[in-house]
Amino acid sequence: LEVADGVISDRRRLAFPARASSRGPGGRGMIEVICNDRLGKKIRVKCNPDDTVGDLKKLLAAQTGTRPEKLRIQKWYTVYKDHISLDDYEIHDGMGLELYYN
Repeated sequence: LEVADGVISDRRRLAFPARASSRGPGGRGMIEVICNDRLGKKIRVKCNPDDTVGDLKKLLAAQTGTRPEKLRIQKWYTVYKDHISLDDYEIHDGMGLELYYN
């Protein structure tokens, strides 16, 4: 930190300027969710935080070739419901979920 004319400045800000974010006006961009089916397949899907779990299942179904009704997404013992958004479940960027086939 430097003090010049009574103002504290940080040189690191000059060396590393803030990147222009690709996020929209709400300040939230797309997130990437990693789903592990525990059979050797890890699927990475990009989606929006305000998408529902049902939307995530449709994206996963397109990747795996399985119907979305046959997929179950959970974390430990919490089974995620189709009509609730990822943001409400606090699913963030890079989070890993478990994928099961019913």
